[in-house]
Amino acid sequence: MDKSGVQTMTISPKRAALLNSMALIFIGMASYINSSSWTPLIPVSIGILILVCFVFYEKKPKLFAHLSVSLMILAFFGFFKPLMGAFSDSDLSAVARVLSMQIITTYSIICFVLSFIRARKTK
Repeated sequence: MDKSGVQTMTISPKRAALLNSMALIFIGMASYINSSSWTPLIPVSIGILILVCFVFYEKKPKLFAHLSVSLMILAFFGFFKPLMGAFSDSDLSAVARVLSMQIITTYSIICFVLSFIRARKTK
């Protein structure tokens, strides 16, 4: 619980980076397997970069936290075009995959931003 007595529903930024990277890698690979295109490998590559940030997070937390959240923001905005394409094709499984990656990415960004705000308040 925080000072106001409200329980927060966020996880640590490091765990959020792991969650996001795993979601992008596994859902992206599932999309690649179900498709004839190389495009689903883009979230996989972003997920791998976020995973690298997760691995090195303890060495330089500020640097890798900012790199992670930057990659997440890039992924978040990158999902809009595939989501619109999936809607226009009426491909419900693609909509579910892209929307789930976007929701998990949004949650991870929120975890990082709240952590940045908490760190700023403690200074």
